[in-house]
Amino acid sequence: MSAEQLAGLSDLFVVAAVLLYVFAMVAFAIELAFGKGVADKSAAAERAEAKQAVAVGAGAGGTVGTLPGEGAAEAAAPAVKGPGAARAGMVALVLAWVGWAAHLTAIATRGLAVDRWPWGNMYEFVVAICFAAVTAFLGSQLRYNVRFLGAFVMVAAALGLGLAVKVFYTAAGPVVPALNSYWIAIHVTAAIIASGLFTMAGVSGILYLVRGDGVSRLPSRADLERVAHRAIVLAFPVWTFAVIAGALWADRAWGRYWGWDPKEVWSFITWVAYAAYLHAKVTAGWRGRAATIVQLVAFACLLFNLVGVNIFISGLHSYADV
Repeated sequence: MSAEQLAGLSDLFVVAAVLLYVFAMVAFAIELAFGKGVADKSAAAERAEAKQAVAVGAGAGGTVGTLPGEGAAEAAAPAVKGPGAARAGMVALVLAWVGWAAHLTAIATRGLAVDRWPWGNMYEFVVAICFAAVTAFLGSQLRYNVRFLGAFVMVAAALGLGLAVKVFYTAAGPVVPALNSYWIAIHVTAAIIASGLFTMAGVSGILYLVRGDGVSRLPSRADLERVAHRAIVLAFPVWTFAVIAGALWADRAWGRYWGWDPKEVWSFITWVAYAAYLHAKVTAGWRGRAATIVQLVAFACLLFNLVGVNIFISGLHSYADV
């Protein structure tokens, strides 16, 4: 096949992935809305959390907080779902995996069409991050039961791909000379993997706040906080590596490790924000709403770094092509 045909095939697979993710989102939503399991489990887990309230530190006023136990969700009543809801959940997973395969094919054919790693502009980068987020969710589902995140991860992926196609789309072609390096496979790939995990954590954090407002159909806050924390613990060292690799690439490309370029600055700000979250969790014992707000501030920094800096701030990393 010619490069033009491969590029066109990639575009078709992106559209197919969007449609499959939308169908999967609907099926996940049906399971969440009509299955009893999530609501029953959440209520029991919340009661378990209340019983395990502990003092997290005596400040000036001697405040008392809640420390969700690792076994809070496990202590909940067994999930009981109707056959229709359970079937919807399984269909949703199948659709999500097929969408993931279509998404992967879109990235692979794009790479073959341009004969390079396919994340040299904003369109390719957003497509790759959406893929990483879905991969993080499906990979987690293989080990843990995180299907309750399915509808929300699917809608985030579908919206991200839709934004990429409608706003950031760039025709397949060569990249600027500065990106024509093996470092793109090292630095950018690490940033994409970390961003996918951070996105799953961000989705969990948003749901945590919504759950706190009384949406009982969502999982327990302990479950949501645990998912977010695990994702960030995995993503943070990868993001750290991406920042270091970026500095090494900058030295090779521009003759300096650090030049206060907007992308460099916001990558470091994002690193500091997530480091603050982990520090607050480990040393200060922060839990619950306060820790969630910190991680969502960090997620906002990540989104601005990935999208806002490329669009609104000019610099050496202005490769958005939009």
